[in-house]
Parts: sequence; C-alpha cells; structure tokens
Amino acid sequence: MLPVVALIGRPNVGKSTLFNFLTRTRDALVADVPGLTRDRQYGFGKVGDRPYLLVDTGGLSGNTDGMDGAIAKQTLRAIDEADAAILLVDARGGRTAADDAIAERLRRSGKPVWLAVNKAEGLDADVASADFHALGLGDPVAISSAHGDRVALLIEAVLARLPPASPEAVEAADAQRIRIAVAGRPNVGKSTLVNRLLGEERVLAFDEPGTTRDSIYITFERDGASYTLIDTAGLRRKSRVDDKLEKFSIVKTLLAIDSAHVVVMVLDARTGIVEHDATLLGLAVQRGRALVIAVNKWDGLTPDEREGVKTELSLKLPFLDFARVHFISALHGSGVGEMFQSVREAWAAANTDLSTPVLTRTLERAVQQHQPPQVQGRRIKLRYAHQGGRNPPVIVIHGNQTESVPDSYRRYLANRFREEFNLFGTPVRVEFKSSTNPYAGRRNTLTPRQAYKRKRLLKHVKKK
Repeated sequence: MLPVVALIGRPNVGKSTLFNFLTRTRDALVADVPGLTRDRQYGFGKVGDRPYLLVDTGGLSGNTDGMDGAIAKQTLRAIDEADAAILLVDARGGRTAADDAIAERLRRSGKPVWLAVNKAEGLDADVASADFHALGLGDPVAISSAHGDRVALLIEAVLARLPPASPEAVEAADAQRIRIAVAGRPNVGKSTLVNRLLGEERVLAFDEPGTTRDSIYITFERDGASYTLIDTAGLRRKSRVDDKLEKFSIVKTLLAIDSAHVVVMVLDARTGIVEHDATLLGLAVQRGRALVIAVNKWDGLTPDEREGVKTELSLKLPFLDFARVHFISALHGSGVGEMFQSVREAWAAANTDLSTPVLTRTLERAVQQHQPPQVQGRRIKLRYAHQGGRNPPVIVIHGNQTESVPDSYRRYLANRFREEFNLFGTPVRVEFKSSTNPYAGRRNTLTPRQAYKRKRLLKHVKKK
C-alpha cells in the first residue's frame, strides 16, 4: 500500500491549502470560511520517486452535535486509517484549547505525528513556534502552506519515518482510473449513493440540502478495475444561488463533470423530473460525457406513481434515449449493484475504436435505406466516414453539400452508428466535411503564355 498521511487540525488553519500544495492540484475548495471542508478528501503526492496518499479532513471544533459531530467522525476515521498525521496549528491565532484536545487525541492514536505551525510567513520561526512546544508533539515546524515555505522539509521528514510503497502500489497510483462523477440537484441522495457504492460511510450524508460543499475524489478498486468516484455539490438554478461559497461549489461541480469519464446523474423519484434536471443532463451531454441515470428513492412508491415517473422520463428527456436508467434506493441498496455494469459499458462505448471501412459500409447501408434530402434539385452525396475522436465518439462523414444536411438526418445517422456499434451510454457526435474540387480556380492561375499554349493545343486536337 501507499503510505497514508492525514492532515488534522481545527477549522481554518490551512489544511486544504496545504493539501492543494502537496498534491499540486486545486481539488480541495479553499476560502476564508471556517468549516469549509466536511468530508475526507484524498489526493496523490510525490517526493522524489516516493508517492504517498494525502488525506484532507474537516476541522475539529470540539462540538459533537449535528454537522460538527458528523465532520468529527470523518476526521477520526482518517486518523485511524492513516500511517502518520500532520497536526496544523495557526501561528497567528496562537495555541487554543481545541489544539490541546486534538493533540491529546493524536497521542492516544499511537500514530507518528508532526506538528506544523502554519501561516508563519513573515514571522520569526522560533517565535512563531514557541507557544506550541507545550502540545508535547516534538519540535514544531514553522511553515506557510500558501507560499510553500519549509513544506518540502516537513513532508520529507514525515516520509523518512514511513516504509516505502510496494511496486504494485506505485503502479496502481499511476494507473488509468475510470472517473465517475455523481451529480444532481441538492438533497437527491448523491452522498448516500456514493456511500452505498463504496460499502462504507465515506462521505457525509445529512438530511439537509447542501451538505456536500466540495467535489470529493475517492479512489477504489472493484472487480479488478480502478475507479475514482467524485461526490459533487448539488447544483441549483443560478437565480437561487446567492452565497459566494455556493458559487465556488458549483464551479467545482462543473469542473468535476467536465473531467469525468462517466456521469451518474441522480434524480429524485418523489419530486419527479423537474426542469433543472433536464438542464443538468443537457449540460453533461453537451460536454460529451458518458451517462448513467439513477432514479433514486424508488422504494415506497405505488405502482401508479412509478408509471408516472417512467412516463415523465420518456416525455421530458427524449434526448437521453442512449443512456441506461436504473431505478434505485440508495438508502436500502436496491438496484444499486447493477449500476457498475452500466458504468463500465458506457466508459467502453465512449472510448471504443471504430474501423473506417466498417463505418463507411454502415454509412452506405444507412443512405440506401434513407436517402439524404435534395438541395436545389441536387441530392446530398455522402461518400465515406472515419472516426474523428473518442470520449465521446466522433464520426466524420465526407461528401458534397454536407453543410446542408438537416439536423434530423444527422440524428438518424447517429442512431444508426449507435445501433451498429452498440454505443449505448455515450453521446455520438456526427460531423460533416464537404469535399473540395481540386481543379477549382486553376484556370485563373494560368499565365498568358500558358493560356496561349493551351489554346493552340486544343485547336490541334480538334483538327485531328
């Protein structure tokens, strides 16, 4: 296994900033707001040729009720699974009772702990660290996670105490993983579904909208395949988004959808299919993402209510006839197990290789069965097809007057290619290119002498 290092501390001491610096990403949402991080966030770091797994955690406030208590449970789990911990404290805020309590909890864990005095830029390192010797965790290291001051020294010291990763773990860390983004409106059960897919309470699932604020990346293995599961914040209509922090969360969700291979869109069966659901699904299709639809909270509905939901799906989402639909209960687990098969099929379809000869033969059969329309008395001619891209599959068709192909005929061809190559679960894009006349304009490029010789030659040919 890779060595696991957990970042621990009270709220707003800079854990997420340090996480982003060490993983060289912007995966953790950062703002000057206490309690921003709520779930465990994982990322890969590397020092020289030594990879490791870093865990960002929510701040320990000392409160065990409500949301703070749920965040504390997530943080304590991170401590239990880590090989080492870095306790971050605030050089400018000074030592607090919460720091003392967290230090005592880390000592009881028996794990190696390093004390990092953050936000020490511009301060004398000895002066900034003086008050924190009383925590009894050894010599503090004064750092600046925002500027990177002495961060390399800190992480090198941590890894020096930990055994190196096995070659298999290093290979797994560098492996191509199928990225699955779980998206949808607030409070439709995304985090509950993520926990059900993982088989553990990995992310906070709280009975209030907006529990998930950041996009949480979770790596795991299943049936010999490597995955990264992304739990995203719920997306609301722009007119209802006032809080600056929520706007940041929405940006992170959109980035997660864009970077995913497959999007699992979660719908709420009890509220029905609303306009915003169609907007989110349209966004995923526009970005070319492979798609699986999970209609959640299916348990408890009457047969008539279930038929009503299915009718809504066909009437309001006709553009998603390529996507697999699963009717599930994330809370109880019914119907969830079959979703991974659809995810794998969608990913494989989105990344399939398409042969040019087979594409062209499929095009010829489609044209024979349904001719393209005529334009100004001339019929559009489609000559051959080849693959122009993957994820989603792009099929480029060459011919004459292709700029006049109507959208209805484009959809007809996309459906034919999808059926022929079993490309279900992914959008299929069809692009057209018109052939150019290689002799067009050549008459105007002849010099006067060339034109004279050509004229003489034509007269000679006519006499013969």
